Amino acid sequence: MDPRPHHLDLRRDSGLHVTWNDGRESFYPTALLRRSSPSAEQKNLVEEMEANPLAVLPASMASSDELVAEDAELIGNYAIRIRFSDGHQTGIFSWSYLRSIDPGEPPPPAEPDS
Repeated sequence: MDPRPHHLDLRRDSGLHVTWNDGRESFYPTALLRRSSPSAEQKNLVEEMEANPLAVLPASMASSDELVAEDAELIGNYAIRIRFSDGHQTGIFSWSYLRSIDPGEPPPPAEPDS
């Protein structure tokens, strides 16, 4: 069975909570999602840093501002694109890729509605 989300909850300040169709619950911290972005830009950066550990990070990644997930958009019925506060928005997280990077952490408690 292909993993598909049953419910998605983007928590801007902390990350993405997913309840999967098989009952598993996953929580992806915002920083993990940004670091694991499947975009070509991020893949090139990872390759550059593996080749040269002294490579300089782009200014947007070295920012001291708190990284937040500003918005998310469903891409068809197979993926989600997340827009981050550092301007990054080109990574498309397919359901299978998202499941493959599941950190296995229990989700934080839901924030009460204000």
